[in-house]
Amino acid sequence: MDNQDYNKAENTVDNAKDGVQNAAENAKWKAEDYAQKAKDYINEERSNDREATHEGWLERAKNNVSDAWESTKDAASDAWESTKDAAVDAEASVKKATN
Repeated sequence: MDNQDYNKAENTVDNAKDGVQNAAENAKWKAEDYAQKAKDYINEERSNDREATHEGWLERAKNNVSDAWESTKDAASDAWESTKDAAVDAEASVKKATN
């Protein structure tokens, strides 16, 4: 693998890492948001003449985590494919150079 192929693979991994981190950060609630989200849930239930429950709140939080996981999974999958493609290209380049 020559330097150019190595650099390309390294850049692909770095970009993939950034993508995964950004997806996770953008999708998840931050710790300080939970208190406000809980208040919003309670107020929403109250305004709809329903009782806010612990189980209802946990269901809402779980749905957010599920959304975050889907975004993270998509970014991780893209990272895998990009990195795998770069590795295959580098391997082909090495084989070509040694033949």
